[in-house]
Amino acid sequence: MQPAHKEREAFSLRLREALDNAGWKSIGPSDLAREFNRRNRTSRITLHAARKWLLGESIPTQARVQTLAQWLEVSPDWLRFGSPPARAAEMAQSAPAADLLVLAADIARLDAEQFWTVRELVRLMLKRSRGQP
Repeated sequence: MQPAHKEREAFSLRLREALDNAGWKSIGPSDLAREFNRRNRTSRITLHAARKWLLGESIPTQARVQTLAQWLEVSPDWLRFGSPPARAAEMAQSAPAADLLVLAADIARLDAEQFWTVRELVRLMLKRSRGQP
């Protein structure tokens, strides 16, 4: 078992790796807190908490690790403990309800025109998946 400070540092490195791989290479604590809070409205974090995660000074709760993992499309186990990574497609069966909630929240923030565009796109995709023209 590693000492607590090594565990926190390892988590920070995995978080940075996941952020980098998801296209957030230069994200700082304020952006991390903002993006996290966009995705998790029930367990919001402060700028200070985000800073501590990035610097390896603390590890988030498991519920917050779940939010980070869904956002960054990695396995929560890998993010928290360093087990082999898994992409979101492999995780889809374990957390579809959470993904739907995040998607619904994102769609709810769209303006009316964008909302209708998304709605029509989904309808078109469903038609095509059923083989309809």
